[in-house]
Amino acid sequence: MSYRELHYHWDYDLKADPEQLWPFVADTNRFNRDTGVPSVETAKTTRGRLRNARRRLRLSMYGVAVEWEEQPFEWIKPTRFGVVRSYSKGPIVELRALAELVPRPGGGTKLSYDLHLKPRTMLGAILVSLQMKFSSARRFAKVFRKYDELALAPTEATSDEEVELAPAAQSRLQSISEKLIAEGEDAQVVSQLVNFVASADDFAAARIRPYALADRWELPRRAVLETCLRSTRFGLLDLRWELLCPLCRGAGETGGSLSEISSQVHCETCRIDFTVNFDRFVELTFRPNALLRQVTSQNFCMGSPQKTPHIVAQQLLPAQSERALTLPLEPGKYRLRALELSGGQDVTVTHDGSSTASVTISEAGWPIHELKLANPSSLQLKNTTCAEQLLILERLAWGDQAATAAEVTALQIFRDLFSNEALRPGEQISVGTLTVLFTDLRNSTQLYREIGDATAFGRVMNHFDVLKRVIAEADGALVKTIGDAVMAVFRQPVSALTAMLNAQELLAAPADGSAPLKLKAGIHTGPCIAVTLNDRLDYFGSTVNMAARLEGLSTADDVIISRAVYEDPEVREFIEAETLQASPFEILLKGFQEEQFELWRVSRKAESVAADSRG
Repeated sequence: MSYRELHYHWDYDLKADPEQLWPFVADTNRFNRDTGVPSVETAKTTRGRLRNARRRLRLSMYGVAVEWEEQPFEWIKPTRFGVVRSYSKGPIVELRALAELVPRPGGGTKLSYDLHLKPRTMLGAILVSLQMKFSSARRFAKVFRKYDELALAPTEATSDEEVELAPAAQSRLQSISEKLIAEGEDAQVVSQLVNFVASADDFAAARIRPYALADRWELPRRAVLETCLRSTRFGLLDLRWELLCPLCRGAGETGGSLSEISSQVHCETCRIDFTVNFDRFVELTFRPNALLRQVTSQNFCMGSPQKTPHIVAQQLLPAQSERALTLPLEPGKYRLRALELSGGQDVTVTHDGSSTASVTISEAGWPIHELKLANPSSLQLKNTTCAEQLLILERLAWGDQAATAAEVTALQIFRDLFSNEALRPGEQISVGTLTVLFTDLRNSTQLYREIGDATAFGRVMNHFDVLKRVIAEADGALVKTIGDAVMAVFRQPVSALTAMLNAQELLAAPADGSAPLKLKAGIHTGPCIAVTLNDRLDYFGSTVNMAARLEGLSTADDVIISRAVYEDPEVREFIEAETLQASPFEILLKGFQEEQFELWRVSRKAESVAADSRG
C-alpha cells in the first residue's frame, strides 16, 4: 500500500523563447545529470517484450537500489513534455513529471515544472520531502537559469562543467595544434577544435559532429571537416561511423572502420531491420583520442525527447481513446505513424492548410489521403484499435548537419588519409546519387612513340597530379587510375564539370612549356553502389558504366555530359554564366540495350578560346 501522493510545482520566468529553450530543457539526459541524478542502466525483465518503447531501468542512489518501468516520454515540441514511471524497487511507487513552456506576452518563457510522487511508505514520504526541499528545488532553479543563459548565448555552449586535463595532455594539445597549422590547416579552425576538445563536457565530446561545430562557430563546413579528418593522424581525434535507424535516427551501431559496417542492421528500439545506405544512414563523427582525455558515455535518461529531435510530437493513446493536440509546426513534410502498426499518414504543413483536422487509427490501417495542416493547427487523434498505441509525428527531412559516409568517402582528403578504408568483403552498400567522371588521354600511344617511354610515362604521371589537384579543389575524389584513364566521383555535377574544364585548359597549355596534352572526359550522375575492389573503396552500377561510355565520345576539346547532368540547375546556370556552349546530340550506347541517349558536348566558345590564346 502506497502513501498519499505528493505534488511539487515550480514556476520560472526565463528570458529565452520556448524554441530557444527546448533543446536544453527537453534534453532530460543532460538535465538529470546536471541535477545530480545517478546514471541509469537497462534492467533485465522476465515478462517478455515491453510494448511501445517502454523500458525497464535501474539505478543506485545512496546505496539504495531503485528499479522501474518507464513509459515512453510524451511531448509536443516546443511546448510540453512529460513521463510516467512505475517503481518496483525503491522508496517511490510512481512518478509523473510534466514540463510546460508558455510564451510570455513581453517575450521570454514561463516554464512550469510539476512532479507527482507516490511514496511507498511514510519513511519514503519523509525522504522524498527532504530531497525536494533541500536539494532538488535548489538544483532545478540553478539548472533552468543556466539553460536560459545558454539558450541566449551568441554561440551554443554545452555546460559550465570544468574539464581538467593532465599537463602531458595539455602539452600534447599544443604540439598537435602546431603540427596541424604547419600542415596548412586554418589556424582559426584548429584553435576552435583544440579548445573544444580541451573544454567540452563528456556529452558534447563523445559525439563530435564537424558540420554542427562549423555552424556554431560560423566557419566553413568543409574546413572544419577536413581539420577533423587530418587531426586523426596527429592523435587529436578518433574517427567513428554511426549507423542511424531510419525511424528513430538513433545510432544503433558504431564502428571505427567501414569494414565493421554491415549492410543489414536491427534497431532494438523500433524493432525493425533495415538496409544501410551511405547517403543517409551512416554518419561520420569523432571523439577525443584516449591519450588526451577519457570520455565516458553515461546515460542519465534513456528516453529524452532531445534524443530524437526530428520527432515533433509523441503521444501514448490508450485503446479506444482520443486526444486533441495543438501543434506549432514549421512548413514541410511530416509523417504520422504508430510504433506497433505498419504504415502511416502523410502530413504536409503549408500556409493554406487546414487549421483543424482529425486522424483515426484503426486495425484496417491508415487513411490514404494526405493530410494538409496549417501552422498552428489542432489535430484530433482517435485510437479505435483494441490496443494502446504510441503515436509519433516526425519531420521527414533529415538534418543537413550530418557528414554522411557518401559525402565523406567522395572527398580526396579522405581517400588520401584513409586509403585502407574499405567495406568488408562481399558487402554492397548504396551511396545514393553520385556524379561519376571518367577521363582518358587522347593519342597517348602516339605520345609514347614520339617522345619515348620514359618521358611519356613522366608526362602521364604529371597529368595524374594535375587531375588529382583540380578534382580535390572541386570537392571530388580520385577513385582510381586505369592505364592513362581516371575515375573520380563528386557529390555535385557542377563540381565535376568545372574541374574537367579547368583540367583541359591546364593540360593544353603546360606551365613548363612542354607539349600539350588532350584530355577526353565524360560525366554522368545517378545512383551508385559502394564495394571493395582491390582492397579499396570503389563504386559500380549503371551510372558508372554510362560515365565510362561517355568519355569515349569526347574529342578532348569538350566534356560529354548526360541529360541528368545537363538538367541539374547549377550546371545550367554555370553554362549560361560562363563562356560555354552546350551542343545536344543523340547516340546509341552499347551495353544499354542499344537505347538512344540524349547527350551534350560542353566546350569553351570559340571567341573565348581565341582570347585565351592571345592572352
